Amino acid sequence: MRFEVRVVAPGDDRAYDEAEWRDALVVVQAGEIELRGVSGTCSSFGRGDFLYLQGIPLRALHNPGDEPAVLVAVSR
Repeated sequence: MRFEVRVVAPGDDRAYDEAEWRDALVVVQAGEIELRGVSGTCSSFGRGDFLYLQGIPLRALHNPGDEPAVLVAVSR
C-alpha cells in the first residue's frame, strides 16, 4: 500500500488532475475541502470523510476553511 499526503492551504485551490488520484481512496484527515465541478457545482467534505476522486468532472479542490486541509490518499 502507498500513502500520500497532500495539503491544501486555507483559501487555496488545488487544480484537479485525475492521474494524481488514480486508484486511491482519499480521507480528509484535517480541515475541510470543497470539490468544485467543471459545471459550477460544489460539494463540501470535512474531517473523517472518505472520497474517491477518479472519473468525476472536477475543476479544483478548494479549502474554504482557516486551517490547512490534509488529504491522505491510499492506493496499491
